[in-house]
Amino acid sequence: MLAIGIAALAASMLVAVLIGPFDLPPRAIALALVGRLPFVTIHDGLGPLASAALFQIRLPRVVLGAMVGGTLAVSGAAYQGVFQNALADPYLLGVASGAGLGATAAIVLVQHPAALALNPVPLAAFAGAVVSVAATYVLGRSAGRARSSATLVLAGVAVAAFFTAVQTFLLQRNTAELQQVYSWILGSLANSSWQQVGEIAPYVAIGVAVILFASRLLDVMSVGDEEADSLGVRAERVRLAMVIAATLATAAVVAVSGLIGFVGIVVPHAVRLCVGTSYRRIVPLSLLFGGSFLIVADVLARTVAAPGEIPIGVVTAMLGAPFFLVVLRQARRAP
Repeated sequence: MLAIGIAALAASMLVAVLIGPFDLPPRAIALALVGRLPFVTIHDGLGPLASAALFQIRLPRVVLGAMVGGTLAVSGAAYQGVFQNALADPYLLGVASGAGLGATAAIVLVQHPAALALNPVPLAAFAGAVVSVAATYVLGRSAGRARSSATLVLAGVAVAAFFTAVQTFLLQRNTAELQQVYSWILGSLANSSWQQVGEIAPYVAIGVAVILFASRLLDVMSVGDEEADSLGVRAERVRLAMVIAATLATAAVVAVSGLIGFVGIVVPHAVRLCVGTSYRRIVPLSLLFGGSFLIVADVLARTVAAPGEIPIGVVTAMLGAPFFLVVLRQARRAP
């Protein structure tokens, strides 16, 4: 399955690089990529326009799509493990509502964003997501240690409702920015760049590394907090570490891509159906297949309605919702 996952990710990236408004020869792409290696000089045959399209438009978009999809899927698997809930997703503790409020505030309150050195929308979305999850954790911990998982989830619902209410108020007072806000909320990779890849890479690398390293502990936590504690695993500390790692990684990718749903639920579910319930397998495979899934969804988003684009969040919902309904129906029929 690991080999299949790597092959699927490589194939999806190749297809995404090849498909675009004008054709790029596969052989010329391969030569161009090899030519970028140190101490290698090869004439690839690509003109200036084709070379710019490959290295400044398509490749950043494909790499960013793989990072966003893989991160959302891994974070979803981590949340499902620590909360022992197969319906958990990366937005469970309020990342979506916090990022949405932050992005909305930046769009409606910053008058001249082009004059700033950095785009305020991703920064505000990242800050809003982190603040939302921090508020959820503080509120959940204030209820005491008993039933910590349940109280965290309920606190996430309360915080998400509050942040969503504030966002709705801002939108009601600034209707001229509605289209821009909803375009961000529905998700897009259209403005991908190497700068965005570099900005989120540290958060994604640290968050995913922590989740991969602790994936074995998720299997221990599946027996319950008390039993895990008796086996030497501090369930509360593992949960906190996982929540922090998944939150930082998810907040980073959401800041540049918008709110893309279903990836964090559908991909871990599909992997679980293929390899079983061990998170030692689910987590790394979710990383690979999550990247593949979002890259394919992005290809559909930019080709189905060409020359226009469908929001990628709409595509993932169209692909993910039917699959999720089938999974729920099969689970209901299971003895």
